[in-house]
Amino acid sequence: MEWQQIIGFYQVVRLGSFTKAAEATFRTQSALSQQIKALEEELGCLLIERIGNRKLRITAKGENFFRFAEEVLEKYESLTESLHDLEGIQRGTLSVAAPFTTLYHLFPEILREYIAQCPQVQLSILDRPQKAVIELVKSGDVDFGFVLESAAPPNLASWRWKKVDTVLMVPIGHPLASLNQVTFDEIVRYPLILNPRNQPHPDRVCTEKRIRRLGLSYRVAMESSNVELSSVYVEMGLGVSFATISPDLQLLKNRKLEFIPLDHYFDPDYLVIATRKNRTIASYKRAFLNLVLQNQ
Repeated sequence: MEWQQIIGFYQVVRLGSFTKAAEATFRTQSALSQQIKALEEELGCLLIERIGNRKLRITAKGENFFRFAEEVLEKYESLTESLHDLEGIQRGTLSVAAPFTTLYHLFPEILREYIAQCPQVQLSILDRPQKAVIELVKSGDVDFGFVLESAAPPNLASWRWKKVDTVLMVPIGHPLASLNQVTFDEIVRYPLILNPRNQPHPDRVCTEKRIRRLGLSYRVAMESSNVELSSVYVEMGLGVSFATISPDLQLLKNRKLEFIPLDHYFDPDYLVIATRKNRTIASYKRAFLNLVLQNQ
């Protein structure tokens, strides 16, 4: 059994495609197929069934081997990181994923400080919607992800970073801003700007559940996963928008907007930094985690 066979099989299963796995491992598709075939011959069992031209099905024995390959690759990564630690070298790769708002407004200063501390670490920063961030963390494709605590699955380890509150964004002078406490009955009288339906967000899920329970009708004027983009159209008067905002997000406070508290409907939430459980965290990755948590 060769090292490249383990890597090749792992990538085929992870990506669900020989073509994508070949690109990820810098092999031709033919060479990768030969590697998997040789591995199957050595093990004396079928690991992957090819269904038609493009579809693959992982056999039960293939699933067992995938878990083995995943464990071996994780241990190899931990080994190389621990060897660097023993040498006192802060070197390796660090990958982080977060939604645009977090990366644009809350993350840059932390990143500058980390680069100064660990200049030999190769960084990879991914701008992704929250759902995609969670999947990247779960699959191990990134080391850390920034997501809402309410959306983070329990099988991930997470640390609270910043408290966030759910508010209703309306233009300055909007009728809802003069009320002591707005209700959903009053909110749905105006067009709504919500997160995309295909990118489930706690605010939209909670909002639609409450609206359905109350038997109210509503109109969605716009779908946007970006609070800055939503704020532009709220300011223009297109609709009102729910937003989960950190007190540190000062940029929006300079806009012609009002933020109506919705704490009577939504519990406080937190931005958390999440990673996979039971993984050894190298010292340079721990340094990043500590730096984030120090900047609360």
